[in-house]
Amino acid sequence: MNQEIVSVDLGSNSFRVLKYDYINHKIISEYNEVVGMADGLIDTGLISFEAQQRVVNAILHSVQIINYDPKNAVCVTTAAMRKASNNKEVLKYFKDKTGITFEIIDGNEEARLTLLAVKYALKREKINSSKFILLDIGGGSTEIIVNTNDNYSAHSFDFGIVTMTQKYLKYHDLHNDLDSRKKDIKEFLDSLNLDLSDYSFVATAGTPTTIAAIKLGQDFFSYDRNIVNGAIVDLNDLEYCLNIFKNSSKEEIARLVGRGRVEFIEVGIFIYKAIFEVLNKKESIVLDDGLREGVAINYSLKKC
Repeated sequence: MNQEIVSVDLGSNSFRVLKYDYINHKIISEYNEVVGMADGLIDTGLISFEAQQRVVNAILHSVQIINYDPKNAVCVTTAAMRKASNNKEVLKYFKDKTGITFEIIDGNEEARLTLLAVKYALKREKINSSKFILLDIGGGSTEIIVNTNDNYSAHSFDFGIVTMTQKYLKYHDLHNDLDSRKKDIKEFLDSLNLDLSDYSFVATAGTPTTIAAIKLGQDFFSYDRNIVNGAIVDLNDLEYCLNIFKNSSKEEIARLVGRGRVEFIEVGIFIYKAIFEVLNKKESIVLDDGLREGVAINYSLKKC
């Protein structure tokens, strides 16, 4: 009996594939590649042909590496595809070239599936998971989810590391926008009428996992998700990494964060720092579990 599912998450910057044993809830293999799908989207409203080519190449390469049939994979795509005015043509192009079929999911479904993965991850790491605030910094959107036992409230904010990096060339403009975003986030949190002082702060996606990895002495090539999972990151770690990036060459930064993230990591840290400040938290728990894991777990819950 086949007990494998392949899930695919095509984000604004990253393409991530997971082969998952849905009976035993175990990762069999994975594939990650930076494809920069949102490059230029903020100016044109379109996913460029160059970006489409990068995605097609990544799909075909992932098939060779982890051996799966794209026609049978469960595939989702998020903010960049939601925003692109040529999304129907792009998805048809992907299907024609590779056989893959993507579903464009909205911010609420993205939050639900990411939360599902994080709840499983917190149990796996033996971390109390009844009350927490989850931050997921994406390329084109940022999700904040407040989980209280079996209930949650989520909001998808219309900014991410790629869109903010490409929108602002000056630090002053970026920080002014972030101050405005902080007010929006605070408004959402205040509307919940909850005392969040005893809620844990959990962070997922590329920026938090990269900071945690650097803190643990890893670089892009020695990255180990098993060690990163459950790591604690605080504001001092963010300042430490910003300092490293300010005093390092592009090559040195690429070795730490990966070539496709060099231009975005600093803005990612500024977003992460802004959320720390809004929440008034001293530390966050970092997890390398997100949307693609949630898609696989969601499939397994329906199947079993």
